[in-house]
Amino acid sequence: MTEDNKVVAELRTSFGKGFARRLRAVGQIPAVIYGHGTDPVHVALPGHQVGLLIRRANALLELDIEGRAELALVKDVQKDPVHQIIEHIDLLVVKKGEKVSIELPVVVVGEAFAGTIVQLENTHLAVEAEATHIPEHVEVSVEGLEEGAHITAADVKLPKGVTLAADPELLIVAVSAQAAAEPEGDAAEAASSEEAAAE
Repeated sequence: MTEDNKVVAELRTSFGKGFARRLRAVGQIPAVIYGHGTDPVHVALPGHQVGLLIRRANALLELDIEGRAELALVKDVQKDPVHQIIEHIDLLVVKKGEKVSIELPVVVVGEAFAGTIVQLENTHLAVEAEATHIPEHVEVSVEGLEEGAHITAADVKLPKGVTLAADPELLIVAVSAQAAAEPEGDAAEAASSEEAAAE
């Protein structure tokens, strides 16, 4: 939690695609806040500031809604598939000390045994963590692992205060043998033979 997470949100009473388009045209992002049994609250957020904050997975925003403070976790970001413009954000109300269900990015560190390929089978891991202490990612070390080695969710070392929510047997990383490269000369000969046969 830093000062950078403080965001002034403006309540909005108008809805629809046309209104949302006008909001985005003036540098704002339409968003909805929900959770804890409350009615959804529709707001407009400062586009540039929030666009930077949500680069971090599971960003936590400290909202100022007409003088009322509210903690909210970014749960969903909808973007235009072509222009990658943020069209809408879903925010979940959270309380300090509360645990939330999230997915953390998996980052592979280290070097596996020479001649092997490391395959990241799942890029995110479902966990539970305190809303105000969400790590940016989890690290999985493949240092020195040999062909046939694999890492499951149960093998991942989680940061303090974070508990696993995924299936413990979920495959995260698999190490396999590197495919032997076909000699360039043989490939050229094969191509020549095919051309000759075609003629």
